[in-house]
Formats: sequence, structure tokens, C-alpha cells
Amino acid sequence: MEVASRMLHLGTDGAFEMLAQAQALESQGKEIIHLEIGDPDFPTPRHIVEAGMQALRDGMTHYSATAGMPELREAIALNSREIRGGDTEPGNVVVTPGTKPLVLYLLLALAGPGVEIIYPDPGNPVYESLIRFAGASPVPVQLLEKNGYHPDLDALAGSITDKTRVMILNSPGDPCGSVLTKQESEAIASLVLKHPELYVLSDETYKDTLYAGEHHSISSIPGMRERTIVLDGFSKNYAMAGWRLGYGILPEELVAPVVKLANNHISCTATFTQHAGVAALEGPQDCLHEMTAEFANRRRLIVDGLKSIPGVDCPEPEGAFYVFPSVKNTGMTSTEFQNRALNEAGVALLSGAGFGDLGEGYVRLSYANSQENIIRAIDQLDRFVRSST
Repeated sequence: MEVASRMLHLGTDGAFEMLAQAQALESQGKEIIHLEIGDPDFPTPRHIVEAGMQALRDGMTHYSATAGMPELREAIALNSREIRGGDTEPGNVVVTPGTKPLVLYLLLALAGPGVEIIYPDPGNPVYESLIRFAGASPVPVQLLEKNGYHPDLDALAGSITDKTRVMILNSPGDPCGSVLTKQESEAIASLVLKHPELYVLSDETYKDTLYAGEHHSISSIPGMRERTIVLDGFSKNYAMAGWRLGYGILPEELVAPVVKLANNHISCTATFTQHAGVAALEGPQDCLHEMTAEFANRRRLIVDGLKSIPGVDCPEPEGAFYVFPSVKNTGMTSTEFQNRALNEAGVALLSGAGFGDLGEGYVRLSYANSQENIIRAIDQLDRFVRSST
């Protein structure tokens, strides 16, 4: 069967491919330590689980409005006003099963042939994949290790043309863990405001996992609320990856086209899941602080451990729960390191090459796993690398 040519432009998320490979090995009896997938190993907080279960008992198993239940949209709007300021209204909120559908809808609504979209490199592979799928031209902005994986603002300014329609920002970032400062966000905002047709898609999925300072959303800068699409969700901060619950906070003019795309694609997000989302936002927030504190301990453990391995250099991430160490001095390519780590060391991690051209020479490891497993993984990687040199 010959598939449509547009499918040639669509990539895949390497984390799920590697997860499948690792699980296939596990089915054969091999023990694998999972550092490939960005899925917090904590249980979903009990009060959230209870809310979802109660919704099922109460018969909340029918359709909701495509944009989301009013209760959840109101809770999201209130939460956003508290953490980002501004005047977010429930009508600005669109709820979807995770944030990936929103990236697709927004690019389909705004992009097409002749349009340029700026995105980070290294960055989440979904960005470039969906930019190409939408028919637009991807324009990478380099995040270099020597700059702490922060953007070169002069280079960013030079990448904007009269064809640029969207600039994708991700802070805290996947895979690099860098966090935009307030000054950087203000400088980027000043660039955007010079171009009336330019929107920012600000992926703030990891906003609650910071190790110092505060989260500064570019949407909170004067003039940027109307020019910013905020992506956020529940997977990372409330350990709800399997619940599939995300949302966007959109300028008013984008709500209708995005809802129309969602209506044609998903109809709506699972109703009981949305009830759990209300409980997450309105219930106790201790889980956010407890998980971040544990992630901080794991970060120190994995950074120090990787630095002890010959040929591996590991910068310390500022946010999220990924490290992006260089393996250039091991003599292996990123993909070779990934494959051998899985098959020889029993550690599932990701080749940096899957995160963009600048990811070659690096690998991504998620420390959304226990300290015990991180210690074991470091030991097994150390033995594998030393035996290879």
C-alpha cells in the first residue's frame, strides 16, 4: 500500500520507540533500567486518583464539550492567573489528551507552505516533525552546551523573517534542562512584539520542576498575552502521564480554529480524567514540592555519577528531569552509545541525534526513576564504557 506523501514528513518520538525495544528485551527475560521515558515513577497522588474513580462511579463516562468541561477550564484559568498573572479566562482554555495534539492543531491552524517556524535544537523531536507535517519550513535555533543550552539572542533575532509565524519556546527544556531567565524572556518578547504576525508557542510542561529561582512565562510580559500560546498539562507535575490530560491557553482568535480541529480529531478528552484534573489543581499541592525535592536528589546523583565515567561530561540541568551529557570522548556516536547501552549495559536511554542535528554527540537520560536504579544504571554504564575503551 502506498501511503500519502505527507507521511514522509512525520517522524516519531524516540522515547516510545526505545521503550518498546526495552520492553521487548524484558519479555525475553533481560533486566532493563528505564532512563529513556519522561514518565515520573511516583504514583498519582491519592486524592486525584479518588476523584477520577468517583467520577467513574458517578457515571461521568459520556462526552464533554470539545474544549473541555467548564469546571476544569475554570480551574486552569484560575491557576494560570495565580502563577502567570494576567487575565486568563476559561474561554481561553482548550483541554486535550496531553499537549501533543495541541502542537499539531496550532501548527495546522497557523502554518503551511511558505511559512517558517522557529524551534529549539536540540529540542523535543515532535516540534520539527509536526512543523514539516503541517507543510511549513522548520528553522532551528541552536542551543549550545557552551552557552548552558540557552539561546543566542542575536542568532534568534537573525532567524526571524517576514515568513516567520510561530516561535516555539520550551522552558524548562527537554532534553537540555535549561530554563529561560526573566531577562531572556523579556528580550525575546521585545523581538516578537516587533513582528505583528508572530506568535510564541510556549511549552511550559515542566514549569513545576525547577531547582532554583522561579518560572517566568513569556505570556506574563506586557503585550505578550495576546501573542502567546501556553502549553501545559498534568503528566509531569502530578505524575499523571497515563491519564493523558493537557491544555493550552490561547489568544481568543485561535480558540475557535483549534476547537474545530479537536472536534474533528478527538471529539473530547475523557470526562473522568478531567474531573481528576480539577482535583489536581484545587487539592493539596504538597506533591509538587515533594517530587521536585526528590528530583533534586536524583539530579545530583546522576550528574556526579555520569561525570565519573570516562569520556562522559554532564552539565547540570536547571529544570525538568533530564540530563544531556556529551559522549563525544567515548569514541561512540550517539546512536551507537544508545544501542550498546541497551544491549550491553541493560540501560535504556536516548540518542541525542533524535533531538536535532546538534544532539549528535550527546545522549538523554531521564532521572524519573528511583535513586537505587540510577546508582545501578551508572555502575552498569561505567563498566560498559570502560570495557569499550
